[in-house]
Amino acid sequence: MKLIYQTHSPYARKVLVFAYETGLAGRLRVIHQETSPINRNDDVFAINPLGKVPVLVVDEGYALFDSGVICDYLDNLESSRRLIPETGRAKWSALRLQALAGGMCDAGISIRWENERRPEHLRYPALGAGMTMKLIESYDFVESEVEFDAPLHVGHIALATCLSWLEFSGLPDFLQGRPRVAQWYSSFVERPSMRATPYGGDTRD
Repeated sequence: MKLIYQTHSPYARKVLVFAYETGLAGRLRVIHQETSPINRNDDVFAINPLGKVPVLVVDEGYALFDSGVICDYLDNLESSRRLIPETGRAKWSALRLQALAGGMCDAGISIRWENERRPEHLRYPALGAGMTMKLIESYDFVESEVEFDAPLHVGHIALATCLSWLEFSGLPDFLQGRPRVAQWYSSFVERPSMRATPYGGDTRD
């Protein structure tokens, strides 16, 4: 299978960390592609009409996107580990955390556009402030609500790759005043799956 990837995408990294944790990374050929909403990449558009990574091209040639769909697909392959609980509260907690992490990444991208990317005369500070508020509220929710001692699941992976990207991108700090998050995060980033997939490079988001 081919994983269309980007070394500075939290969504793509989530998929690759997931693959490592399920024992499936060896079945993936990782292909880096630069994408951006302002710089068209025809190779990516040919397999994803949104022009975004990650994309998983399975052995039959069928292309899957986005990261949540790809993780679900990988979780249903024969592997050493299942990381999406099948039923009950455990399932919904994992999927809720995955959704929260994705929303946090989306907010971080919006902050970068409003604070750095747009020409200065087109920036809207109120929107940047609103997105920052979403991040802060999410950090506090994670500190108080997330079950860090639950068995590893897709939500934990999504959160770790999100937080690592926020740190990599110089976005608002999530460690100060949040001891549960800090303790869990400092341990998670030392996992072999995280150490094998470091962020690098720059992007136009």
